[in-house]
Amino acid sequence: MKSITPLYKPLALAVGLALASSTAVAGDDLESLRQTVAQLQKQLAEVQKKLEEQEKQAATTHEEVKKVAEVAASADEWKAPSTLVHMAGYADVGYVSSEGSDGSFIVGTFAPIFHFQYRDLVMLESELEVEVEPDGTAEVGLEYLTVDWFVNDYMAVVAGRFLSPLGQFRQNLHPSWINKIASAPPGFGHDGAAPTSETGMQLRGGFPLGAMRANYAVYVGNGPELNAATEDMENFELEGVRAEGFGNDRDGNKVFGGRFGLLPMPGLELGISAATGKARVTALEIEAAGGDEGKNEPGEAGGFDYFDEADRDYSVYGFDFNFSYRSLNIRGEYVNTEVGEATTGLTASEGASWSSWYTQASWRFLPGKWEAVARYSDFDAAVNSRDQKQWALGLNYLYTSNFMAKFSYEFNDGMAGSEADEDRLLMQLAYGF
Repeated sequence: MKSITPLYKPLALAVGLALASSTAVAGDDLESLRQTVAQLQKQLAEVQKKLEEQEKQAATTHEEVKKVAEVAASADEWKAPSTLVHMAGYADVGYVSSEGSDGSFIVGTFAPIFHFQYRDLVMLESELEVEVEPDGTAEVGLEYLTVDWFVNDYMAVVAGRFLSPLGQFRQNLHPSWINKIASAPPGFGHDGAAPTSETGMQLRGGFPLGAMRANYAVYVGNGPELNAATEDMENFELEGVRAEGFGNDRDGNKVFGGRFGLLPMPGLELGISAATGKARVTALEIEAAGGDEGKNEPGEAGGFDYFDEADRDYSVYGFDFNFSYRSLNIRGEYVNTEVGEATTGLTASEGASWSSWYTQASWRFLPGKWEAVARYSDFDAAVNSRDQKQWALGLNYLYTSNFMAKFSYEFNDGMAGSEADEDRLLMQLAYGF
């Protein structure tokens, strides 16, 4: 456009001057002037045509540049999106052989974990748990589902069904690709001494404390439910605590609790946990003559109805530690759950307590692919047949940090003739993704 536009004005001026002087010229000079004007007009038309074509080309180029800019902006949004979707999880398969019984290959757990995050403001996270039962059927459960609101750098509000923040094992160590033994310590699984999950709301986070660091979690939730057992419908005893994140608060009483952790030096964490509230018997197990058992639901034989049961005091407290130095890790945990007595209601009985502790040491060697593990646990249940002392020894091979083969053997000491007294061999392939 710059090379053509300057020619346009001189040519127009030349044509004008030629026309203006045409009246003063006669004869051959007039005819020559007319030819010159015609030629100039022709050139002017050509210049004008080229100018119009260049303007159209410039408009097209502008649109193309605009489209390129829009595509670039879209690409930048893809590189730094407002919403992130992420999938993780773990799975394990293995072999289990108990003393006095045939061994079996098993599919342990498939647990996909989903994260949906909007900027640095909120995230939805959920874990499904798929297990294969002994009869071959698959059971699907919801391990947790929460909406996490990141209030600031030191606090998050977590609402929904979440893993119990009491202690370390349940909230941090139970996935098979993290747990160094192919089983949970006695008392730290379902129906044990340690709560597994809760439905409610919690505040959790961390902050500097001088030269140290601290982390915390405080929560309020629906609380647990209790199991009672009887043989004659006259004498009852508490059998178990189900602290598994119920979605309905059937006794109408909330439980409050939390954990405080302190990191006084790199590689060392100390934690203290506690919870308190009320709980009620909601399931009754009737042990009939001959060893037959059955659960009595509300309104069935025996007149059991949990609405008529008394609320019992419920409390949990515990301690945990974790120490790491190079390839050596030593950790331990203690938890105690107590339920008070009830003097009214069909299942009125004395209180009961459940306690468990473990200490575990692991060491990587040759040169970091192999790992030796030793764990001692002591579980004291309200029912003597479930008491168990256990030595668990393991040898692991870490193909990568998230894929390992585990060889574990449990030396169990419990009531003679009970499952708690059977030694076990466990082999497991565990993969975290």
